[in-house]
Amino acid sequence: MSWITIRVRRYPVVAVTLGVGLVGLLLEVVGPADSARWVISAYALVIAAVDAWSMVKKLLKGHAGLDVLAVAAILATVAVAEYWASLVIVLMLSGGEALEQYAGYRARRELRALLDRAPQSAHRLVGGDVVADVPIDEVGVGDRLVVHPGEVVPVDGILLSGAAAFDESQLTGESLPVERRSGDALLSGSVNGERAVTMEATAIAAESQYQRVVQLVREASESRAPLVRLADRYAVPFTLVSFAIAGFAWYISGDPSRFAEVLVVATPCPLLIAAPVAFISGISRAAKSGIIVKGGGTLEQLSRVRTVAFDKTGTLTHGTPEVTAVRPATGFTGDDLLSLAASAEQYSGHVLAAAVVTAAAARGLPPVPVTSADETTASGVSAIVGGRDVCVGKRSFIESAGIPIGSPAPESGQMAIYVAVDGRYAGDVILADRIRDNAKATLDQLEGLGVRHTIMLTGDLEATARHIAADLGITEVRAQCLPEGKVDAVKAVTDRPVMMVGDGVNDAPVLAVADIGVAMGAKGSTSASESADVVIMLDDFSRILRAITIGRQTTTVALQAIWLGIALSVGLMIVATFGLLPAIVGAALQEVVDLFTILYALRALTERRGRRGGPSVSSVPAPGHARTVAR
Repeated sequence: MSWITIRVRRYPVVAVTLGVGLVGLLLEVVGPADSARWVISAYALVIAAVDAWSMVKKLLKGHAGLDVLAVAAILATVAVAEYWASLVIVLMLSGGEALEQYAGYRARRELRALLDRAPQSAHRLVGGDVVADVPIDEVGVGDRLVVHPGEVVPVDGILLSGAAAFDESQLTGESLPVERRSGDALLSGSVNGERAVTMEATAIAAESQYQRVVQLVREASESRAPLVRLADRYAVPFTLVSFAIAGFAWYISGDPSRFAEVLVVATPCPLLIAAPVAFISGISRAAKSGIIVKGGGTLEQLSRVRTVAFDKTGTLTHGTPEVTAVRPATGFTGDDLLSLAASAEQYSGHVLAAAVVTAAAARGLPPVPVTSADETTASGVSAIVGGRDVCVGKRSFIESAGIPIGSPAPESGQMAIYVAVDGRYAGDVILADRIRDNAKATLDQLEGLGVRHTIMLTGDLEATARHIAADLGITEVRAQCLPEGKVDAVKAVTDRPVMMVGDGVNDAPVLAVADIGVAMGAKGSTSASESADVVIMLDDFSRILRAITIGRQTTTVALQAIWLGIALSVGLMIVATFGLLPAIVGAALQEVVDLFTILYALRALTERRGRRGGPSVSSVPAPGHARTVAR
């Protein structure tokens, strides 16, 4: 009984319509003559009046009112005494809402899965091995946490215990578990495997990956796909054609009932329901792939993107300098040079120093004992390393000590740290901001998705920017751009829609002004994610291709659902024109059309292979962000 009560409360018009139908049947059997007709007709006219008022409000907001066909069909069937057909039309309209809610429920399944799994508490280690359950908002940076088997990692952190497997499918779309070792980063939202692990929190809940995903997903799920706009493009023509066919049927038959019979099958539920369901499905599918799309309008824009502009640092490149070469002078080995440099640089806070220390650790070179160190800000470090006098820093810093440097300047896009040992030049360490592994393959495939122009917008030097652009095949470069310069460059693009891809705080303005702003949100700034229309929650550049592909396929399914509904309705109208389709039968068939088009629209939930010769997203190698567990 409670189940029925819930359904009645959720779909009251459907319940009332069915109730009126039962009363009508009873009156047909035992009631006065024409009593069923008057009851049903009165109810249908009330619904028509309500729909007419709703239609007027939509027209005042600038939306073409497709409801005019449904209202006209109800009025026509009542006028020619086809009152049972008018009741079926009312049931069809109210039932269409129920179908839309059910389809939307299924389409939003991936969005709901993310929201429902948001952790509410964490197991914090207090003192020795004492575990205390605390609300997730009370977890602080540096807290040691226990994650039990099958539990969601509550906040971003570092694994302290031994190797363990984690399910990251809700974040990355990767179905296989990934193996993390002690010291590896853990993403909040991933699911622990078969044994309990300990971790150290590196971010509070509000700043962790999963909470950011949850917030963005909540915004996406609450946004309304502007498929009304897409349907509006067909609303007026479809309405005019429907009235023309109905009028023609009345004219050639001389029977006003024929007019009603045609309008019955012209009700436009496929335009009003099926297309929005397709876009909700596309948003849900994108979320499953780690891509948060903040509205259906963005998916439609993605399907038509013609120009893509990229920030350089952190978007096309990793955003942090890495050691790419060690060039020792005569008498030194590469390992000796890097070990001495890293030992001295560990006392510097410069970003290049951190890169040298990291490179030495990656080679397994232990630090050499340092007895003293003195840093000259923005120039270099002088230190006594293992009893040797070591100077590490800029070329000018070494040369100012009277030590000549015998190596050439680094190439464009590279930086060098020079090293002197005991007053003698020992060599240099070359660093560069490395291009993302799959950036070139991703850019090569954009043309196959309809992109005609690519632009790099960066605050970096012209020579460095052009060097990277040439390696990637980017056709236009705007270097040394301040944030307002990037905004002006995007506004000046004529081949639109234009997509802007960035990650930093300085990218927030240009992401907001672009037709489609895409934020690389895995390591990017919160402000960039909030300004963007699309947020890629993984450190995977190829997801740009996936976002465009999902937009194209979703829009295609939506348009196909619209045209399918129109074609079937027009076909039924033609049949009704020649008197072969009674009004009540036509109303029932129109409900079948609605159901069929809605089910077709749900195809946007599933991945489909591209046409032969077209780009394949799966062919772009994903970055090695995790090790897949071998079985």
